[in-house]
Amino acid sequence: MQDRNGGSVADAPKGNWVDRFAPDAAKPYLRMSRLDRPIGYQLLFWPCAFSLGLVSIATQTQFNWWYLLLFFVGAIAMRGAGCTFNDIVDRDIDDKVARTRSRPIPSGQVSVKQAAVWLVAQSLVGLAILLQFNGFSILLGVASLILVAIYPFMKRVTYWPQLFLGLAFSWGALMGWATVTGSLAWPAIILYLGCIAWTIGYDTIYALQDVEDDALIGVKSTARLVGANVKPFVAGFYGLAAILWLVAAVLSDAQLPFYGLYVGTLALLTWQVLSIDRTDGARSLMLFKSNHWLGFALTFALVADTLL
Repeated sequence: MQDRNGGSVADAPKGNWVDRFAPDAAKPYLRMSRLDRPIGYQLLFWPCAFSLGLVSIATQTQFNWWYLLLFFVGAIAMRGAGCTFNDIVDRDIDDKVARTRSRPIPSGQVSVKQAAVWLVAQSLVGLAILLQFNGFSILLGVASLILVAIYPFMKRVTYWPQLFLGLAFSWGALMGWATVTGSLAWPAIILYLGCIAWTIGYDTIYALQDVEDDALIGVKSTARLVGANVKPFVAGFYGLAAILWLVAAVLSDAQLPFYGLYVGTLALLTWQVLSIDRTDGARSLMLFKSNHWLGFALTFALVADTLL
């Protein structure tokens, strides 16, 4: 198929490594996996890191850096697979939204059949990573595919697709704990709930970019649902996330280093809420991307507690 737009995806950072260095034949596939926009796999990865830090505190064992690397590679593969599946499902919608019509499928760079082959290839990488863990973790990882499969359809039937994204994107909060203990416990479950609340908040900010287009084509989102009340809405979910993360840390017997460093996470959440401008798409994207640093801050607080 011919590339009708001849260039990068509209919302990708200018001068990203895919546009600059990737072979021309690979570019559409890497763009479909969002490797020109790393924030997606970063946000999928951080709950895994949170969970590894939390379980290290709870079990008083060394932080597992090898598992952290495996989760990072797995997050890249599975985020790419999820985005590819999402683009296949949403190809007719993406063609009607200014920000997404330049994506590889609606722009004609990749056929649906080619995208399906790419989806399988990335899924196999994710499977290879998953098989490095214990049996319980493998079953838990496979179970997450149900959420991955239904998420792209939720924006058609509910104003809460961000909730379903949270259920899927936060799964790593369970996985990290399970890979170390072979089971689940309340701290991991509470961490997971906190990550869901965090995801609802940051993806509502992200959805502010598409409110007008979404309204025209009938796509639903929490950003459309809450309208002018977006700031207190996000504040509520960010506050819930902060409380749940704190409870998970207390139940895991976290010590002073965590609580001292956790202030940084709280500061970043507060700054985001205060900075929201529902009419400024560029600001919304910047705030959304800043959650990578929030993920780093919380992970640093948890890991520091295991080291100090």
